[in-house]
Amino acid sequence: MKRTSLVTTIVALLLVVVLGQLGFFDGARIMRGLRNLGILASDMLPPDIGVLPVAGHALWETVQMSFAGTLLGFIASLPLSILGTRNLFPPLLSGIARFVAAGIRTIPVLLWAIIFVILVGLGPLAGTLGLAAYTVGYLAKIYADLFEGTDPEIIEAVGSTGASKLHLVRFVFLPEGANAILTQLLFMLEYNIRGASILGFVGAGGLGFIMQVYLQTLEYQRLATVLLLILAVVLAMDGVSAWLRKRFLLSTQT
Repeated sequence: MKRTSLVTTIVALLLVVVLGQLGFFDGARIMRGLRNLGILASDMLPPDIGVLPVAGHALWETVQMSFAGTLLGFIASLPLSILGTRNLFPPLLSGIARFVAAGIRTIPVLLWAIIFVILVGLGPLAGTLGLAAYTVGYLAKIYADLFEGTDPEIIEAVGSTGASKLHLVRFVFLPEGANAILTQLLFMLEYNIRGASILGFVGAGGLGFIMQVYLQTLEYQRLATVLLLILAVVLAMDGVSAWLRKRFLLSTQT
């Protein structure tokens, strides 16, 4: 208990110091920011619904990019995460797989989009591939850690029957981790919808392009409409995710 209290106190003190260095306690600066925020909010009202046809088309493109990119990344992340499971494969092989996942994850999604714009040109294909690449790095790490947390007694029991590594993956790792696998996939889809909204800033399609135009031309009422559309899609995705989890996740009740 004393050790926990000491660690908590140290972390709290470090937080206060860091916030101070970042200007969190600069009252004048915070007040200026709040005034500027009020001006921006007033400039965004009321939203300009006249841009709905253009914004709706761009939004649909963003959803398509997110859906395709998430599923492509998911398909590629599963074998990489399995290879990165240290209680299934030798340290060298699992270490290489985890290193590859870490390298992919290190590159931000916006930079991945720029890379694919260079490779395949402007448009939603570059955005889709950028989202897929980032999804691979994220899910491979999550799923590898998930598989390593599988009950060792179950692994040992199935392994004692002479089951191969492929059998262990098919009949132990995937069924035991099914809930978390689906949950993380749905979260990644929600995240990619938000992330895809800015990929147009680098020419990778979606809402980002028109958001950039509205920002540069100070058309904040039109920007507000785009933001409301994104909010609506995120809320809808949250509802769909909740339904899918309720419908398809394995019951934890005995």
